[in-house]
Amino acid sequence: MTLQLYNTLTRKKELFVPVDNEHIRMYVCGPTVYDDIHIGNARPLVVFDVLYRLLKNRYRESEVSYIRNITDVDDKIIKRATENGESIDDLTARNTFRFQAAASELCCLKPTVEPRATDHISQMINLIKVLIEKDHAYVTKDDEVLFSVPSMQDYGRLSRQNRDEMILGARIELSLNKRDPSDFVLWKPSTDNQPGWDSIWGRGRPGWHVECSAMSEEYLGANFDIHGGGVDLVFPHHENEIAQSECFHPNIPFVKTWIHNGYVMSEGEKMSKSLGNFYTVNDLLKEFPGEALRLALLATHYRQPLDFTKEGIQEAISRLDRYYLALKILEENLVQKKSISSNIVDDVGSSLLDDLNTPAALTVLDKQSTLIINASPKERTKIGRSFLQNANSLGLLSSGSKNWHKRGISKTEQLDIDLMIKKRIIAREQRDFSEADRIRNELLLKKIILEDGPNGTQWRRGG
Repeated sequence: MTLQLYNTLTRKKELFVPVDNEHIRMYVCGPTVYDDIHIGNARPLVVFDVLYRLLKNRYRESEVSYIRNITDVDDKIIKRATENGESIDDLTARNTFRFQAAASELCCLKPTVEPRATDHISQMINLIKVLIEKDHAYVTKDDEVLFSVPSMQDYGRLSRQNRDEMILGARIELSLNKRDPSDFVLWKPSTDNQPGWDSIWGRGRPGWHVECSAMSEEYLGANFDIHGGGVDLVFPHHENEIAQSECFHPNIPFVKTWIHNGYVMSEGEKMSKSLGNFYTVNDLLKEFPGEALRLALLATHYRQPLDFTKEGIQEAISRLDRYYLALKILEENLVQKKSISSNIVDDVGSSLLDDLNTPAALTVLDKQSTLIINASPKERTKIGRSFLQNANSLGLLSSGSKNWHKRGISKTEQLDIDLMIKKRIIAREQRDFSEADRIRNELLLKKIILEDGPNGTQWRRGG
């Protein structure tokens, strides 16, 4: 089966054919590091991590480059640093570290390159300079540089918005010097207390949109396979990236396939701090394992709106409990994952190749985990290898079963549990079965499940 992906540009599912069979290239917009990421920011992290894994497995003979940027110069950053009374460098360094830690907790692979905007200012200045030379941008009397939207004949083909909608969207970038209401900022002057770089237009800083055009050009070239992000970025951000990049490289299409994940709601409402349903990833990680957040995000198809709830996380934990129970059985039977085949033909592979249908893929894992729990040792070996490969393709089961089942339990609590198990063993040896049952039930109330086997009594945390 071949890989098919929904292309926002054409509004249909298309067969994925690489621009270059020897080098698959993908760029995904990363965070603006003025604060912790929220669960809406986490969705594209997880979605495009699954796609990255799929591309690496599907095209094992090719190089696969995944670029995810860090925006570390932005007006939101300047405002937040001022509010906090700290330097911009301290703010962005802390939030970049916290973002990367959160991505790791969500079981995401590291991208090939994670470029920072401030390391690519010279590339942005060069891009802007060429756009001015080609009459696609202009310098205002206040030393701003603006992109001239009317200079691009087919501007708007990604979002397909009408003229009024585009003007409304462009108003978020205030400038009194626009020749056209839809023009947008490429470069803006900086005051002495704002970050800035020298340019032929004076000391200033880049606009948001030009950053991604410059960084994708630097690492992936003028034309590449996939550009991704949340649906909220379609306009104006991705529309403006196309304008900048295709006017910089006339007659070269910027991106072949545009992929966007749907909006995230929270507890049935739009996320809002005033409603109490605004969840940062780091706050959620204090209460739930990152793998459960990941599975909760994958339980809905990436293009559909997602209502993210704490109840949904609990359901994900219960699902993972069963997966890890199956993994525990496989570990005891010494079933190990072999290298993943580039010819993905099983049901999980088929689901992912069909526009990343993760809900269908998870249904397969549900069935496989049940079969493993109930199967004979011989059957487990065959099912088990497939189960492990499939879980890996979704970024799941990265912890050993022991770590998962004892998560959130302190060493002191573990010692107490071990002591109770020893008392239960003594009670059974003395044929005091009522006391043995009492201990088991007491542990069960604490959601600790005992399992008696040939190697003694083992315990794990229940759902």
